[in-house]
Order: sequence, then structure tokens, then C-alpha cells
Amino acid sequence: MRWWQKPIEPIRRSIVGWMMRVLTKPRKSYEHRIPNDLDALRSQLRPGDVILVEGDQRISQVIRYLTQSSWSHAALYVGDELKRFRPQLLPEMRQRFGEEASYLLIEALEDGVVCNPITKYLRHNIRVCRPRGLRRDDLDRILSEVTAQLGKPYNVRHVLELARYFFPVSLIPRRYRRAALRYGGEATEVICTTMLARAFASVGFPIIPRITLTTEGPRRRWFRWLRNQGYEALYEKEDPALVTPRDFDLSPYFDIVKFHHATAVGFDYRRIHWADGDSKTVANTAAMVTSPAKASSTAA
Repeated sequence: MRWWQKPIEPIRRSIVGWMMRVLTKPRKSYEHRIPNDLDALRSQLRPGDVILVEGDQRISQVIRYLTQSSWSHAALYVGDELKRFRPQLLPEMRQRFGEEASYLLIEALEDGVVCNPITKYLRHNIRVCRPRGLRRDDLDRILSEVTAQLGKPYNVRHVLELARYFFPVSLIPRRYRRAALRYGGEATEVICTTMLARAFASVGFPIIPRITLTTEGPRRRWFRWLRNQGYEALYEKEDPALVTPRDFDLSPYFDIVKFHHATAVGFDYRRIHWADGDSKTVANTAAMVTSPAKASSTAA
């Protein structure tokens, strides 16, 4: 730090702290559309799943607008894999989360790269995306890379890196909205999904690459199949800094995992009780769709 920066450093930190508190303050108008079943979610999740979250903060609104998507945040589910990759952290996780330490996800937040239990997002709108056909050895490499990021700080280098999130995002032309998430350095990389995109790119797993289809005759196709060569297309690697939560949702290489409270036990639309406007019916219907996990916690 240069001599002239020392006197203003406390002021800069105070301004950055105020900005972070404003941007990460939960919104009162957040709408949780569908109840999440904790037991079903735990049974369906697998290490390596990407969890998309519709955040409830002001900065979440900005990211959703810039990406034209419902999703503002992404995390990687690791379950209890810390015991293999970061065993020294297990005692702390068990002390903090108890039995929830077996159902952990890794995410990049304003506090840096941290572990949290899946129950953190039980009252949020979420989606689970599972990489299709990912080999076990490649999954281990992804888990190893992401767990190695734990503890890295959230480093905001300049006030302007946060100030852009206070401007009306509607003024940003459509073609520049995605790029607006990239500029600004390390602060932006924590907010978006760069960490996950780099981990998947390290094993050559695609998210939303640019694809140019190629045409070959039947003879060359047969020859390609015999030699076990690649697909008849040219793939261009995506820039990890420009990957957004929406890309995991749209990617044909990730499957959507359903864990809804109704579909978890076999969905039958004929069993739905539709509200008819009567307050008593509405209350009864709301009670019927309450997740079993929520009901048990309320009873306790």
C-alpha cells in the first residue's frame, strides 16, 4: 500500500462495508413458490450436483436482470466428501452444523468461499442440475479443485466494483449485460459462477460451449465410429468468467433433478386440492402442501 492510500483506507473499508450490507440485505417481497421437501432433497442429491438459487437480496435482483434468468447464484453440492478432500475441516463442520455436516454445499459469498448445509436454501426457490455422464475420476478432480478454494477471501479491490450494482441496470444495453458481470476483478468472480465453471472446464466438461456442426459422408462416419473419435462438431470452450447460473439450467449436458414434495412420492395430479377462494379451503390446502420436514420441525 502506498503512503497516500493509508489515510483513506479506513474510509474505503467503511464505504465498502456499507455497500455490502445494502446489496446483501434480504428483500421482504421474496416469494417462495413451491415448498421444498428436505428428506426428498437429501435422498436425490449427489456430489457434483450444481444447485441454482433464486436469491432474496438486492444484488440477486441485479444478477437476474443482467442474465435474464430466475437464478442469481450457484453452488456445488459435496455432501460428506470433505472427509476425503479436506478432513481437517470436519471437526469444525460437525461442531457448527451437527448432522447437517453430511449434506454440505460449497459456494462463493461475500464472506469468501465457504461450506454451508443444504438447509440454508430450504426456503428458497432452487433447482438441481446434474452433470450427465460425468466419470468418477473427473468428479473427484472437480471436488478436489473446489474444496481447495475453501477459505479464500472475498476481496473487493475498489469501491467502483460494487458501485455499478447501484446503477439502474435497465440502462445497460442487452448485448453488454452478460459482460457487465465480468468487469471489476475478483469481486465479480465471487458473485458469479466462475469458480464452478473453471472446475468443470478443468476436466473438459462443457456447460454452454459454442458448437459448429460438421457434415461428413457415411463412409467417414463409419470410420469415425470404428476409431472411437469425437462428435461431428467443433466445440469452442466458454469463458469461465462469463458463465452464469442460467447456463447450467439451459445446458443440454446437465439433467434437471426433481425433488418436489409431490413428485418425490409419485405425482398424481388427481390428488390435488385446488383452492376455490374460500379462506378455509385455502388454509387447508396450504397445510396439505407443507413439506414433511417443515411440518416435523413445527411440531417439535
